[in-house]
Amino acid sequence: MIGAIGHVIRLMHSGWVLAREGVFTDVDPMLVPPAARLPLMAAKLLARRGSGRAGGLSKAMARLGPSYIKLGQFLATRPDVVGVNAAKELEELQDRVAPFPREQAIRTVERSLGAPIDTLFASFSEPIAAASVAQVHRAVMKGDGEGRSVAVKVLRPGVERMFRRDLADMFFAARMAERYSAEARRLRIIDVVETLARSVKMEMDFRLEAAAASEYAENTREDPDFRVPSVLWDFTSREVLALEWVEGLHLSDPAALTRAGHDLPRVGRIVIQSFLEHAVRDGFFHADMHQGNLFVDPEGKLVAVDFGIMGRLGPKERRFLAEILYGFITRNYTRVAEVHFEAGYVPDTYRVDDFAQAIRAIGEPIHSRTADQISMAKLLSLLFEITALFEMRTRTELVMLQKTMVVVEGVARSLDPRMNIWSAAEPVISAWIRDRLGPAGVASEAAKSVFSLGRLLSHAPELLQLGERTARDLSAVAHEGVRIAPQSVREITQSRENRGSRIALWAIALLLLLNLVLN
Repeated sequence: MIGAIGHVIRLMHSGWVLAREGVFTDVDPMLVPPAARLPLMAAKLLARRGSGRAGGLSKAMARLGPSYIKLGQFLATRPDVVGVNAAKELEELQDRVAPFPREQAIRTVERSLGAPIDTLFASFSEPIAAASVAQVHRAVMKGDGEGRSVAVKVLRPGVERMFRRDLADMFFAARMAERYSAEARRLRIIDVVETLARSVKMEMDFRLEAAAASEYAENTREDPDFRVPSVLWDFTSREVLALEWVEGLHLSDPAALTRAGHDLPRVGRIVIQSFLEHAVRDGFFHADMHQGNLFVDPEGKLVAVDFGIMGRLGPKERRFLAEILYGFITRNYTRVAEVHFEAGYVPDTYRVDDFAQAIRAIGEPIHSRTADQISMAKLLSLLFEITALFEMRTRTELVMLQKTMVVVEGVARSLDPRMNIWSAAEPVISAWIRDRLGPAGVASEAAKSVFSLGRLLSHAPELLQLGERTARDLSAVAHEGVRIAPQSVREITQSRENRGSRIALWAIALLLLLNLVLN
């Protein structure tokens, strides 16, 4: 009870800040449940004069602190939840957090790595970048790597306690939303918070980020135009991450790239094609590929940094992605619809032809047009309207992938405004389709199936014994009934005054039955 009161008080403060920044000013009352319309009117009255214009949401998130900044950045990947316009605004949300003192960072490094800073590095700079979870320093190594520059990321003091408290508030709000809103249940708001919580948990243990960087580097080591900075494991711990220093130019400065002699359309194609290769080939992709996390090194290779937010796709999702994109590229909208149904993403109460017709409404406007003629916001808005119309439940990993694609397309378009994203994607997707779904791919999958069948047959004796034992137990239950200990029966019958206890005890009895049947 006390915990719930704490959640409510802190969420009310968050609502106050959002209202003062005019976040609710333009919300249509008809789009919210009747019970929420009076609070919405009150929130509009609280808005400061001149608020509600562009930037209000990002300003509110920045005022609420590091946890909400991270929430805002995460929700930028979920336009199906916050809306396309809000997601676009949140894309611009930066970690407006003041750096903590260099001396404090040094104490964290020394405690975490177990050695004085002077024995680890020849120099350790003031913070060069500060974010909600950590900040980065440039250091020069001693010893074996003497003279080598490295980027040292240091965890912000006290950030774990702050995130733990704020995430608990967010879980409370998500549970309330799903309890009273069918739309919230369709959008799986609790899953949104759970995904954020997992992401934050991994971001605050730099050993996991280092492992992600290492896996990503291993996957891409043969890529001719893309690379990942190496991890310095001896200088990495839960609170400290050391990576190779990247000498290069940010993609956020096209003019500097041009002066350095880089071909901007080529770099744009590398951005698109690298992302798609990592997603469909490896099932492991960088899910935060904005300009600030991408460099071009002196050799012309694209270099990614900051591996706190990574996305994964299983074999089923990778095939789904490849076939969907290939269907759009070839304008085979019926196949696109069939893939949705085969994957179980659209209820079979709807017809494939109807869904294909809706998909055509998305695909046709984008063909034979350059990127500067395509409104990605309009396309996303239409897509989410269609998924809601066909009761397609939100797939968190696919929405993250889809939003990352939009960010990647935006980066590429900033380098080449006339780039056609579908033309750039076609070679990668066609090659994957040919390799995986062509004769060679079919043969490879058949070989895997034979191997799996062989493993299954090797366990046949144990499986037969288990089947025989299960059949015998089921027969005994059918003839003799289920035997429950007298003490359990007394506890069940004597707990009439406590409905929760009765339910729990009957659940125990059912579990005993299942245990008997299965063992």
